[in-house]
Amino acid sequence: MPLAMGKTGVIYVIKKVGGNPETKKFLESLGFVNGTFVSIISFNQGNVIVSIKDSRIAIDKSMAMKITV
Repeated sequence: MPLAMGKTGVIYVIKKVGGNPETKKFLESLGFVNGTFVSIISFNQGNVIVSIKDSRIAIDKSMAMKITV
């Protein structure tokens, strides 16, 4: 299931990061790698705010659709 389809407050494990190589490298530099725990904090005006590795990161919905949990 794409991360953008998840529910707030639930902890997910990242299974796959997709997209073109440039996008994939960008997401991996933010900490979105296979096996990492991530939880959705909120949805805000088309953005998804997530908690990953003790950080809060806002990504847009199109990026969140490329992360499979």
